[in-house]
Amino acid sequence: MKQVITAKLKLHLSSEEKELLREVSLAYRDALNYSSEIAFTNGKVSSANKLQKLVYQDIRTKFGLPSQMSCNVPRQVAATYKGLWTKVKQNGNHLQLGQTKKRYKGLDKPPKYASRTCNLNYKRDYSFVKQGVSLITLQGRIKVFYSGHNKHIELIKSGEDAVKFGGAKIYYARSNKTYYLLVSLELKIPDIEPDAINCVVGVDVGQRYHAVTTDTANQAHFYPGKQCNHKATRYQKARKSLQQKGTRSAKKRLVSLSGKERRFVADRNHCLSKQIATPNTLIGLENLTNIRERTQPRKIGKKASTKQRKANHKQAKWSFAELHLFIDYKSVLNNSLAIKVDADYTSQACPHCGHTSRGNRPNKGLIFHCESCGFELHADLIGARNIAMRALLFRQDWESTGLLSAAPDGSSAEAKAARMHEVCRNAVDGRIKPTSNQRL
Repeated sequence: MKQVITAKLKLHLSSEEKELLREVSLAYRDALNYSSEIAFTNGKVSSANKLQKLVYQDIRTKFGLPSQMSCNVPRQVAATYKGLWTKVKQNGNHLQLGQTKKRYKGLDKPPKYASRTCNLNYKRDYSFVKQGVSLITLQGRIKVFYSGHNKHIELIKSGEDAVKFGGAKIYYARSNKTYYLLVSLELKIPDIEPDAINCVVGVDVGQRYHAVTTDTANQAHFYPGKQCNHKATRYQKARKSLQQKGTRSAKKRLVSLSGKERRFVADRNHCLSKQIATPNTLIGLENLTNIRERTQPRKIGKKASTKQRKANHKQAKWSFAELHLFIDYKSVLNNSLAIKVDADYTSQACPHCGHTSRGNRPNKGLIFHCESCGFELHADLIGARNIAMRALLFRQDWESTGLLSAAPDGSSAEAKAARMHEVCRNAVDGRIKPTSNQRL
């Protein structure tokens, strides 16, 4: 099993070394903007090979970048254009379906690069030496000292026997005027065997509680999000006020505020994932792919009331995909495994008798009350229990077959089809009413 992590190393530079990194990072940024202009004038090219043939010699002569950096520049620009083209196609599909009336304008002008960064290749642009790291500049290589997280430094010093070094990036933090080196490390982790898993946990994410977990022994943990939501709302109000002001200082403050909010959310998700990803555990997560398209449409824009606008903003405020990502990689490091199970009717199905109905949650409240057997429990805990039971099915299949995928699409589709068939049969019998997004 392989797991990729990023080590953030702080570079301790003298004034001369800092000037050398400043020179190469600015030259790299200018080369990115130059290549972006060339790609835009040549039909918004998204092919790295084609763009490299157009700009390679100019990058070498005009900006003086080394050969490997001159290859990294068109690759990075082409990847940017490829992402923009994907958004253009998605916007076209949304326009045809009537989901939006706005045209995506990301390709109306060439994208501009403003941050001071450099992409480096291992053993070409950077390499680790005794007590430091060797970095390439426009004036040759320099050896600098670094510091960072103790575990990351131990992995780096262990060498290529325990870790595989990937690409790196020089990053400049304007807040403290410090250069960092972000290094990609691919860890070599032994494969997890079914016998090593001694606990199955289900994780339900939401707004009122950012996460609710429970295992097969019904040991539950609630992670409330009231204080975090309140702080995020304060960020939103401050951002709205600064946007209305529109002055130059207000725009600079907006940039600073966006960084604070992003780091606040990431820190909260890191803390949650560290508590959830316990050792020797199979962790079930909801498959929330295309959740916006699969949920019931809501009023947006001028048609929505003030209460509805606040609800829409609250729903899109927290990054649950990031939380799932953190749980995934932290579980691998703890000899655990996180898998995705489909999230259909996890909050409407009774874990006691299996009855599924929208009426099991009166007024969509916090109390789950089964219409069939009368079982009653916290609604979010019900969702976590259903996720844990679906993860337990994957654990049993893994034990019997010896095969388990981190994203088992086939088994997930089969299980979903069986449940949808049961839901549709109940709807025909009149026991539940299908919603607008359920297909009969």
